[in-house]
Amino acid sequence: MTALVPGSRLALPSIAAWLENPWPFAEHNPVRIEESTEDGKYLVRAELPGFDPEKHISVTTHNGLLTISAEREAKETAEGGRSEFYYGTFSRTVSLPAGADPAKVKATYTDGILEISMPVSEHPRDKHVKIQVTKD
Repeated sequence: MTALVPGSRLALPSIAAWLENPWPFAEHNPVRIEESTEDGKYLVRAELPGFDPEKHISVTTHNGLLTISAEREAKETAEGGRSEFYYGTFSRTVSLPAGADPAKVKATYTDGILEISMPVSEHPRDKHVKIQVTKD
């Protein structure tokens, strides 16, 4: 998105484009995600176009976290060529909501979108801890 400076032909990036780009305050992450919880299901969708999900994408859960990792290997460009692609290893980690059941996680990949879902109980199981009393 660009805007013309009044009285000139100079194009400047719009304010929205500046706000979308976290630089210089944070590292840019090429894996964009959406998260939602509805109808007893936690859903994460990640944009990962151009990846082979069987070779280059990994989904793991550990200690209440969900991690999506992907790797894109650099390809040589012709001399004088240009590439704006991101290469290397990328990952995103999100905290699972209370009541999420990572033992029942499912993942599908369609048209460049990775979709991960798992059931979430509306009322996570609370555990009542019985206190043992010892006497001297």
